[in-house]
Amino acid sequence: MWRRILASRWFYAVAAAAMLAAFAGSQLRLGSDPRPRGSPQEIAGLAARGDLNLLFVLVDTLRADRLGGYGYARDTSPTLDALAATGIRFANQSSQSSWTKCSMASMWTGLYPVRTGVTRSPQALSEAARLPAEILRDAGFRTFAIWRNGWVSPSFGFAQGFEAYHSPRAAPIPASVRRERPTIGVAGTDQDLVRSAIELLRTHGHERWFLYLHLMDVHQYVYDERSALFGTSYSDIYDNAIHWVDGAIGHLVAELDARGLRERTLVVVAADHGEAFGEHGREGHARDVYGEVTTTPWILSLPFRLEPGIVVLAPTENVDVWPTLLDLLDLPPLEAADGRSRLPEVLAAAGIGAAPPDGAPRFAHIDQSWGQQEQPPRPMVGVAEGDWRLVFRAERDSGELYDRGADRYEQRDLGAEDPERRARLEALAREYLAKPPAPWEAAPDVAIPPEELERLRALGYDMRP
Repeated sequence: MWRRILASRWFYAVAAAAMLAAFAGSQLRLGSDPRPRGSPQEIAGLAARGDLNLLFVLVDTLRADRLGGYGYARDTSPTLDALAATGIRFANQSSQSSWTKCSMASMWTGLYPVRTGVTRSPQALSEAARLPAEILRDAGFRTFAIWRNGWVSPSFGFAQGFEAYHSPRAAPIPASVRRERPTIGVAGTDQDLVRSAIELLRTHGHERWFLYLHLMDVHQYVYDERSALFGTSYSDIYDNAIHWVDGAIGHLVAELDARGLRERTLVVVAADHGEAFGEHGREGHARDVYGEVTTTPWILSLPFRLEPGIVVLAPTENVDVWPTLLDLLDLPPLEAADGRSRLPEVLAAAGIGAAPPDGAPRFAHIDQSWGQQEQPPRPMVGVAEGDWRLVFRAERDSGELYDRGADRYEQRDLGAEDPERRARLEALAREYLAKPPAPWEAAPDVAIPPEELERLRALGYDMRP
């Protein structure tokens, strides 16, 4: 029923003006939180609850260091900051790629890109992969997704396990809304997605549900007059867009409050990758794996508020997200995952027990010719151990070595000063590229229809036949 409503013109015409006004005033502040106060000891008890919903909010192109909760001076993100301040914030989170499809394939499977096989434009997730939505569906959840990025379309295998996998109809964009990087690849704004989500909650909120939302307005640099707080450079407008999207998330969380759902909903906020602003001579993403495009947020908001919230300082990755969530819900794990549950680190950060030792390296990966099918693969791999990070180019068989503890933005290559460490991390990069594939069949190539290919090209990526 909700899909019929969402397809109707009157629904969007009536809702557009009200939604725009709601975005402006819906950022959450700590004083408005209706959840009961809880304790870290109650986190482990979530597994015994049979009433929890799961709201998974993926903010495309969101780098962590542009959020107040991660130390940014500008007030870009009052909603996300409030969720983090009364929940769990993973302070050193990284993604597996700077390209959406590759990154999301790793997030949903818990496998590094070299194992998913989803590293080039035609490749899709195998139907034999068992994804989180399938696990949740089999556990009795209603499973819904609303997405606005074509790289996570059903064509590439991401709809597995969802009973509805919906791209919202675009409503007319009010004159006060600006899109600084508009493309034909993504019509409308995240208002359309939030409207669809609210209608879904109205229809199915009384059931047990999992809802995945993939927001795109930070990627598109969308904002309105009320969010135009930070200037007119591309970097400033990016901050404006974060503030705009933060308001959208605030409106959605306020809807959970109004429907009495927040006390039984686990809210997850994550990102597929970040965005570059010239740190290594480039703007945008999907070209390399430097820290500005692979350092992302991960925030968990629980059915109760923690005062104070928990900050996990241990390094974590997007491959850890679903192993952790499934552990929290006491559901079966992902098959052969490279990531692992970070629940022990969460509890240790709260003073409950000790986290297990973890000296394993962490990896990010992009094939720099992913969109150029006439070109051979050109893997670029990030290898991190503690504060040290190597950016390895396979075609050169060498890497750049950085100490991120002293050089957050990876500006000084220390490889010549520490050749032994560089050589050891280069060896780890080669071992990573030789890892065996996933236990299921190889990632199949899919034929991308010409119209969809044009929409994906319009997102700004270099794609050639």
